[in-house]
Amino acid sequence: MPGGIWVYAEQKDGKLKKVTLELLSAARKIADEQKEELCAVLTGRDVAGLAGTLAEYGADKVYLLQSEDLENYTTDGYTSAVTALVREHQPSVFLLGYTVLGRDLAAHVAQRLDTGLFTDCVDVRLEDGQLVFKRPIYAGKAFFEGVCPEARPVMATVRPNVLPVNPPQAGRTAQVIEVNPQPGSIRQIIRDVVRQVSTRPELTEADIIVSGGRGMKGPENFRLLEELADVLGAAVGASRAAVDAGWAPHSMQVGQTGKTVSPTLYIACGISGAIQHLAGMGSSKYIVAINKDPEANIFKVADYGIVGDLFEVVPLLIQEFKKLKEQG
Repeated sequence: MPGGIWVYAEQKDGKLKKVTLELLSAARKIADEQKEELCAVLTGRDVAGLAGTLAEYGADKVYLLQSEDLENYTTDGYTSAVTALVREHQPSVFLLGYTVLGRDLAAHVAQRLDTGLFTDCVDVRLEDGQLVFKRPIYAGKAFFEGVCPEARPVMATVRPNVLPVNPPQAGRTAQVIEVNPQPGSIRQIIRDVVRQVSTRPELTEADIIVSGGRGMKGPENFRLLEELADVLGAAVGASRAAVDAGWAPHSMQVGQTGKTVSPTLYIACGISGAIQHLAGMGSSKYIVAINKDPEANIFKVADYGIVGDLFEVVPLLIQEFKKLKEQG
C-alpha cells in the first residue's frame, strides 16, 4: 500500500472546511496504526498557504493541485485532476467530507477508479487490521458497519461534526508536492458565483442550530429564530415543510432532501418530527424540542422537551441567554 492514507482537503475562499481538520485527526490515528503516511490533497488556485495548517493538523505530505481551471469547483475538472493523482500514487484509503462538493467528487472519482465508496459515515475506526465504516440507515433508525477488504483505495465520505479535532502541533511541517493538474475537458462554465454574506456559521459546520418548522406560521416569524441564533452564535435551519411553504430558502433545509447536520445542540421550534427531518439531524448530540403538541414525534428523539407556544417560549429563552452572556 505505497500511497498512504489520503484526505481531501476541502477549502472555500481560501479557508479550510472544519470537516477537513476532523478527517485529518481521524486519519492521523489510522496512519500511525497502519504505519503509513498521511497525505492531504489540496486543490484550487493560490491555496499553497493552507499547506502549513494541514501539516499542523497531521499531514505528512500535501499534494498541491493549483490551476486557473480549478479556481471554482467543476465536476469535470476536479474529477479528472484528482483521479489522475490517485491512479499515480495508489493510496490505500481516501477520505472526503460529506459536503455538497465532497459527495459529488467522491462519487465520480470512485466510479472512475471502479472502487468501493461508503457515504455519510459517522465513524471510521481500525479493527483487526481492517477499516470499519459506520453509517446510518433507515433514516437514522439503525446503523450499518461495513468493511471493504478488496477495494483500493477504500473511499468514504464522512459527515461533518461527528469526529473530534486534535489540537494543532505548532511548527509541524509537511512535504509539499506541487502537481501539474490535468483537468481535461471541462464542459461546465462558471458564469458567476453568488455569495450570501452572513455572520452566522455555515449550517453543516455549526455547533448550535436553531430550526423552525410549520409551527412558525410564516416567513416573518423566522426573525425570532434569527434573534435567538445570534445570541447563541448559532446557525438557522428549517424543515422541509417551512421551505416548501416558501418561508425559508432551500439552503436552510435540514433533512433527507436537504442538509445533514450534526451539531452539539439542535433546537427544533415548531417542528413535528417527520422521519425525513429526523434523518438529517438525528445525530445531534443534544436535541431540544419546542412544540405545542405533546404528542409530536419530535419529542421521541429530544433530550429536552418544552410543551408550549414557541412564540412565548423563544422570547423567554432569548432573554435568559442574554442575561447569562451579560453575567459572563
